[in-house]
Amino acid sequence: MLPARQPRTSPNERRFGTIVIGGGYTGLAAARRIAELRPNEQVLVLEAASVGEGSSGRNSGFIINVPHNTKMGGHTSPAEVARKQLRMYDAGLRWLEQVVREHGIECGWNPIGKYHAAASEAGVENLQATLNQYREWGVAYTEFDRSALEQKLGTSYYRYGYHAPNNVFVQPAALIRGLADSLPANVVLAENEPVISLSHTAPFNVKTVHAEYTADRVVLANNGFAKALGILRDRLITIFTYAAVTPRLADTELAKLGDTDEWGVIPANRLGTTLRRIQDGRFMVRSAYSYEREQSSSDTLTLLTQSYQRRYPNMRSHQFEYVWGGTTALTRNGATFFGQLKPGLFASLGCNGAGVLKGSTYGRLLGEMALNEHSSYLADALSLEGPSWLPPEPFRRIGVVSAIKYQASQAGPER
Repeated sequence: MLPARQPRTSPNERRFGTIVIGGGYTGLAAARRIAELRPNEQVLVLEAASVGEGSSGRNSGFIINVPHNTKMGGHTSPAEVARKQLRMYDAGLRWLEQVVREHGIECGWNPIGKYHAAASEAGVENLQATLNQYREWGVAYTEFDRSALEQKLGTSYYRYGYHAPNNVFVQPAALIRGLADSLPANVVLAENEPVISLSHTAPFNVKTVHAEYTADRVVLANNGFAKALGILRDRLITIFTYAAVTPRLADTELAKLGDTDEWGVIPANRLGTTLRRIQDGRFMVRSAYSYEREQSSSDTLTLLTQSYQRRYPNMRSHQFEYVWGGTTALTRNGATFFGQLKPGLFASLGCNGAGVLKGSTYGRLLGEMALNEHSSYLADALSLEGPSWLPPEPFRRIGVVSAIKYQASQAGPER
């Protein structure tokens, strides 16, 4: 949907102060912060694809600044874990918005919040349990019954929901491209440069398909792909999820999608269907998971089309212009690994979704940690529990696939 990008090529230099592996939200935030703190030192970012072609550009464009997982934290109460995350994400969102405004990144930045909606009784119970947490955390919300939701969303499919202001909509590929193209002058970006090996002691040797580089420190920000470098293989799993977007719709069709020109819906079950009405007159549907590899394109198209038809049976057409899949890295307990793996080797891995803001926040903090800078936000991030152990294959596959099937059966009408 964006103009073709001319990727940045490999640099001639081979020695850098810091090498960042991964040009997504986490990696670019870490590189930006390190470059700001060390303006006389060069930072190399190695991106395996062209910026925006990976998960950073393939997500649904929700920037959500409330925590999804508050059950981690050792002996700390869930409420205190939530408050720590709220503090970190609020600071991260302010910083990200400042970068967008300062560099004039045209990404459709729209801080209008989001809806959560339920089509089943179990879904209603899930949403109301979330609102119990919101009240404890002091997060604002507005509840809607079926008729009020129908006015906002144009569908009577959902029986209950709420709107919360803690979300910004963006065009995610435009955002990540803008962040890449506005990096400080002492950051060197190399695209289509996948890393194939990494030494684990300083000075670090990083080998790509095209060259070998050396650095005093390395930041790993390639999420589930870190497993290919021998990192956290017993902690990370890679999940594919899927989405589709329509062509630009006629005004008569847009009138069937509620009374505002942009909105998004988060489902009441993790394996439910996410919806987004986009500023430019398109409609997006996201649903389904598969383990470690993509499911067939025909199955994906059928599932997404059916989800669209169930919610909006009166649309003239249910055809999509683009259909795609993308990866995310999950952990067993929903915790992100954040911190130092070995002296000079830092990582933020296992985003568990909501990665635009989480990646930007954790990446910035990881850049500070790599240079021995200290802050209360960094202390909060380091205090959270890390990922729990996963069993080896084939037991891991059996467990994950079984969990996906079970959750899909429980999702019911939320799919």
